[in-house]
Amino acid sequence: LWTVANSREYPPQRLAAFADSTPLTETPIDARKARRSGALWALAGVALAVLIHVFALKPEVYLLAAGLLAYGLALLWLAWRHSGRSAAQSDRGAAAQILGDLYTMPKAMRRLAWVQFFSWFALFALWIYTTAAVTSVQFGSSNVLSAAYNAGANWVGILFGAYNGVAALAAILIPFVVRALGLRVTHLINLWLGAAGLASILLIHNPHWLLLSMVGVGIAWASILALPYALLADHVPAQKMGVYMGIFNFFIVIPQLLAASVLGLLLKLFFHDQPMGALALGALSLFIAGLAVLRVQEPARVALQSVAESGV
Repeated sequence: LWTVANSREYPPQRLAAFADSTPLTETPIDARKARRSGALWALAGVALAVLIHVFALKPEVYLLAAGLLAYGLALLWLAWRHSGRSAAQSDRGAAAQILGDLYTMPKAMRRLAWVQFFSWFALFALWIYTTAAVTSVQFGSSNVLSAAYNAGANWVGILFGAYNGVAALAAILIPFVVRALGLRVTHLINLWLGAAGLASILLIHNPHWLLLSMVGVGIAWASILALPYALLADHVPAQKMGVYMGIFNFFIVIPQLLAASVLGLLLKLFFHDQPMGALALGALSLFIAGLAVLRVQEPARVALQSVAESGV
C-alpha cells in the first residue's frame, strides 16, 4: 500500500525525455544466423538427451536437455517468422516480440545475465543443500529421524532468518557505498563477501559461528536483489524497460532449473555425494559472478547519482 501510494508512474514520452534515458534502437534479426543458432541449440539438447540415456545419468538432467531443445526450436521458429517477411509482419504477437527482444538484447544485458546466472545458481545451492550440509557436518547426523538432525535443521532455519535480517540492514547502507564506489565495485565486493560466507561454512565446526557466515551471505543477498537491476536500467531503452526487466528475470529461473538438474550429478561426480560440495560450488559461483560484474559498463554519473540519492 505504501508503494502504491508513493510511487510515481511516467508515460513513455516522459521517460524518453529523461537525461539518462537510453534511446530505442531496433536491432534487426538475421534469420540465417537465428536459424543456425537454433539448430545448434536443438542439436545440443538432443545430444545431451542421448548421453543421459547411454550413461544412465540422473533423470533430472533431462530437464536441461529439454531446455536446450526448447530454446533451439524457439529460435528456429523466430527465424522462420523473419524469413522473407517485413519487420511489421514478423513482430506481430507477444511471443515473437519477447523472443526477438531476448535474442537481440543489449550487450550490457547479456553481460549482466552471466552475473545473474552465477549469483542465483549459488543461491539455489545454498537453499537446497544447507540443511543437509550443516546437519551432517556441524551436527554429525544424516538421519532425518534423529534428534541431532532435527536440531541442525532448526538451526539452519535460524541461520536463514539471520541472513535475511542482515540483508535488511545492508539494503539501507548499500546506496551510500554505491555513491562512494560505484555500482560495479560495490556489487563485486558484496558478491565476494557472499562467496566468503559460503566458503567459511566448510571450515567452521561450531554451528554458532555459522552466524558469522550469514553476514556475508546476507550482504550478497541484498545486493543481488537490487544492484543488477540498477546496472541494467541505464542500459536499456525506457520504452522497453518492462519487457527487458521481465526477460532479465529469466536468468533467475534458468539457474534454478540448472541447479535442480545438475547439482546432484556434480556432487556425485566430484564430491562423493557430500552436500558440503554444493556450498563449495556456490562459493565458486559467487566469485565468478563478481568477476563477471567487471565486464559491465558503469552507468553514467548522472544515473548513478540518481540511484544513490533515491535509494536502491
